[in-house]
Amino acid sequence: MPISLSFRTIITRLLLCLSLLLVSPAMAVEEPAYRVSKSEPPFEYRMYSGFIVAETYLEGDFDSASRSGFRRIADYIFGNNDAGSGGSRKISMTAPVTVEPRQSGWRMFFVMPSTERMQSLPKPKNPDIHLRQVDEYAAATVRFSGWTTEASIEEQTARLRKWMADQGLEATGTPQIARYDDPFTLPWRRRNEIIIPVKAAGGR
Repeated sequence: MPISLSFRTIITRLLLCLSLLLVSPAMAVEEPAYRVSKSEPPFEYRMYSGFIVAETYLEGDFDSASRSGFRRIADYIFGNNDAGSGGSRKISMTAPVTVEPRQSGWRMFFVMPSTERMQSLPKPKNPDIHLRQVDEYAAATVRFSGWTTEASIEEQTARLRKWMADQGLEATGTPQIARYDDPFTLPWRRRNEIIIPVKAAGGR
């Protein structure tokens, strides 16, 4: 799944920026809760609290999947939903926007605000949007700036896997690509992370 920074890719990113500007003047507010058990910047070992996600599955390359997925889930949180009695409501945007490679494509998800519960969230009208409860889990992470290109994702994932090996951490899931900033943040000021679920200390 190539993610080269070609002219077409640059245009795609610009279009994504415009779409984000239309739907949200300030992209991210709340982040999922976690505690840091070990920190060796830019690496961390974290324990995430449980949360709910709105997710969708996509095909295509990384950039086209990111663009389509963002619009699809943003459509849900900005009102294309059923809140009961024929009404709808908006849901606050959070950070990060996370993309995870799957066997035949990608899974993108937004974490729902911590005040929401599965029974309180409006039902998606789009059948391609699903709500899912994520239980508490451990994860290893690496933070980096710049664009999330194929090269940077591969480089940072390799760095994180080496750190995990040094720490004796065993992966239990696939790497996730998490992006925290609005699209107008300068590349060197961006916060991106690779997040890999791991077996928690004590075998949990």
